[in-house]
Amino acid sequence: MIKRILLSTLVAGLLFSCNNAANENKFSVTGNVKNAADQKVYLEELFFNKKDPEVLDTAELKEGKFTLTGLSAQEGIYRIRLEKMNNGFLFINDEKQINFTADLNDVSLTGPTFATPANSSLKNFITVNDSLSKQLNGYYNQLQQLEQAGTKETDSIFIATQTVFNSAKETAAKFCLKYADTAKSPTLALFTATAAPATLEQLQKPLQNLAQRFPENNAIIGFTNFAKQQLTMQQQQQAPQNNKIAIGSIAPDITMNDVNDKPFSLSQLKGKYVLVDFWASWCGPCRGENPNVVDAYNQFKNKNFTVLGVSLDKDKASWLKAIKEDGLNWPHISDLKYWSSAAVPLYGFNGIPYNVLVDPQGKIIATELRGPALSAKLNEVLK
Repeated sequence: MIKRILLSTLVAGLLFSCNNAANENKFSVTGNVKNAADQKVYLEELFFNKKDPEVLDTAELKEGKFTLTGLSAQEGIYRIRLEKMNNGFLFINDEKQINFTADLNDVSLTGPTFATPANSSLKNFITVNDSLSKQLNGYYNQLQQLEQAGTKETDSIFIATQTVFNSAKETAAKFCLKYADTAKSPTLALFTATAAPATLEQLQKPLQNLAQRFPENNAIIGFTNFAKQQLTMQQQQQAPQNNKIAIGSIAPDITMNDVNDKPFSLSQLKGKYVLVDFWASWCGPCRGENPNVVDAYNQFKNKNFTVLGVSLDKDKASWLKAIKEDGLNWPHISDLKYWSSAAVPLYGFNGIPYNVLVDPQGKIIATELRGPALSAKLNEVLK
């Protein structure tokens, strides 16, 4: 009997804890929309990456009234979307109970209202930023028209327009980033920072500041890491190609872990012709080129030839899956460091797929062999 009582108490305690946690994470939106026909209304979560919006709840709009609920452990950016409207109404869930009012006869930026502090500030930002963006786009269109008319960049009119455009762009960026620095809401801060007309490089410092101010906010952490990765990849792609190792030089040795987490080196294949193939599972052109490499490998593998795959992956599971799916039956290595891989500066490439063909003495005899060029070169050296 005592054991049953203890067990019942434990189960009740767990249920209470789960329900309590759910209630803490729950928020609701009560809406009053004038001049709206009865229809479905959706609560959607939006994301700062490329992920599609996710529907969290659906309700019926009856005589302009509805209530929607969602669960979220942290603040986020959301949207109320009516079934018969293309656009929606953005809001931040900074309070548990949010009242929304709108009149479909006035869907301007100043019309619909979510009655919370963060949403009041969001509304103010969107209104001012929209005005700045329209001004900036006007100057941009003027520049485009001048270019289409054949106006040279040295022309005084072009220079004057370019100067005004740059000034307007700087003003808009400063407004967005200052708003981000002073916003109390982490979601509002991230929203305003990412709205700035700035490059990824210019956004790095503001994003670092946000990460320091809101160290536990998952959206800020996630977008900051995403921006860093995109900037790294962008810099690698834009880097000058004159650092690539030359044909006739000795191929730098590479040592990384293989698919079984054991160190493997290019030098272990000395004595063979080796195609050192730089690729990644996430690289579409690489996956498209893999069938050509497979055909070449199958044709010449018995003629003192092999391939060493060097991956720029960062996720081992994706790497192994691609090897299996594409039938890449040769040695593979990777340090799983994406564009921070040691292979990138060692071989000086800034895009993949990229490869070098090494002779039995370790000398590079060809680079960037793709499609029929690979088989043609192997036919030449493996007669």
